Parts: sequence; structure tokens; C-alpha cells
Amino acid sequence: MMETMGSMYHNPVLLHESVDGLDIKPSGVYVDVTFGGGGHSKEILRRLGKEGRLIAFDQDEDALENTIDDVRFTLINENFRFIKQYLRFNGIRKVDGILADFGVSSHQFDTGDRGFSTRFEAGLDMRMSKRNMISAHDVVNTYGFDDLRKVLFQYGDLRNANAIANTIIAHREHAEIDTTRRLKEVLGKFLPKGREHKILAQIYQAIRIEVNQEIAVIKEFLGQTPEVLKAKGRLSIISYHSLEDRLVKRFIRAGRFEGEPEKDFYGNIDVPFKKVGPLIVPSKEEVQRNNRARSAKLRIAERI
Repeated sequence: MMETMGSMYHNPVLLHESVDGLDIKPSGVYVDVTFGGGGHSKEILRRLGKEGRLIAFDQDEDALENTIDDVRFTLINENFRFIKQYLRFNGIRKVDGILADFGVSSHQFDTGDRGFSTRFEAGLDMRMSKRNMISAHDVVNTYGFDDLRKVLFQYGDLRNANAIANTIIAHREHAEIDTTRRLKEVLGKFLPKGREHKILAQIYQAIRIEVNQEIAVIKEFLGQTPEVLKAKGRLSIISYHSLEDRLVKRFIRAGRFEGEPEKDFYGNIDVPFKKVGPLIVPSKEEVQRNNRARSAKLRIAERI
């Protein structure tokens, strides 16, 4: 039953490439910060020896159903923005590698009442954890024009974000927008035939990123990785959105998210990581097997 649930939950993207990127030592300690259905974790455990250890994070309560019965494995039901805190709580200060697969799991997309997918009618939720205070309903029905426009433009790449925000605000003055179907009806004029699914997906993506504070979470997480990784420890990170990938790329290159790398007293560039290999994307065969892999980008780095 566990295997069946896990395979339904998420089809791991770039499975072997991302785990290869960790350069696993059999006795090492590794972290999978996006456990989901456990696909990447199972592959890491397969390569670990008896002395190895794997810590996994997932804030989604549903992921607990996929826990792995292995003495080397620990699953923490928390957001990976707290990686350093929970590693130390478990007696770990430094690890040999960290894997992250950002984005939404297949399970979250395919569970209609979670509100992540344009395919189902549901309440406006989109929370990756039910403990989150803000839901999609809050974003759509309470955000002011400036905040709503910013969310749609920055996270959805929507050039007509102003018009979409105005339309949402005008409609909610008469009645709240409480379901995915009602949101689609309200925005009907922005959904031309043949492109409606793509545009609606961009709108959903923008709202979801805001609900779950995904960009802030990634920044907090990456900022802690130099401290928790051993020298020569590896980062293996899969991104799906250009904003995510840009953050990862800049952090690996410069050790920061904006501006140039810091320099020491002698003018030497001081960065915590070095890039390992080129950018990796899924093969045509993988995309054919799993359409959700189409926008994935894998970057690997090593702690200096």
C-alpha cells in the first residue's frame, strides 16, 4: 500500500540525475527537503550504507502517509525554511548533501479539493500545509489592487496583471469569489479559446506562490545551506519557475540573491559554493513519460 500511494503521490523528476549530483558517500548524512511521495528519498537510501542517514522534510500532512520504514530515515513534517533548526533538534549540525525538488507534487495537483489544479471545482485553498494562515481565498478576496497586481505580474508573468486585478476587485465588491469555477468565470474575458488553460495556469501559479510564500521560503532555505553543509558537501536543486531558478543560479554564483559576490580584504571573491557541471534538463523521453517535468532545471553545487 505504501509503494502504491507513493507512486501515485509524485513521479520524481530527474531522479537519477539529481541523486547522482549528491555524490553520495555510503556513510554520509543527507537531507531531502521536499519528500512528497518519497521517490528521491528511496533512491538516496538505496545508495546509502548501514551507517548512512537521511532526514526528509515535508510540510504537507498528506506526505506522512508515504513515510519509509527504515532505521536510517527520519521524516519531519515541517517547512524546509526551518532546515537548520530541525537538523540541530535531531542532533545534526553538518550534512553531506541536500536535495530539493521545488514546486507542487502530483498528489497536490490531483487532489481536487486542494484547489491547486484548474481541472477541478473546489474552494480557493492552494495551501501546501493546512497550518498555513493564508489561503488562495484570502489573496483573491482581501488583497488590495497594488498587492494583487504585483502577485500576478511577478509570479505569473502576466502582462495584463493590472486588468486582471481590477476585474477581480470589481467582482468581489458584489460577492466573494469563493471557488475555482467562480474565479474562472470572473476572468473569462482574459481566457481566449485555445490559450485558456495556459493563462489560467499562470494565474493559479501566481496565487499559489503567494499563498505558500515560496520565493521567501527558498531564499531562507538557501541562505542556511552554507552553514549546514560540510566542505565538499553537495546541493542538488530542481526548479520549475524562472524566478526560482534565477535565485538558485545567483546564489550558487555569488552567495547572494542580488548584486556581485563579496570580496575579502585582498579583493578575492568569497563565495560559499562552486558550480558542478552544466545545467541539466529532462530528456525528451522523460518529458513524454511525465509532462510535469517539461520545465524542470537541475543545478548542482559543491560547498567550498
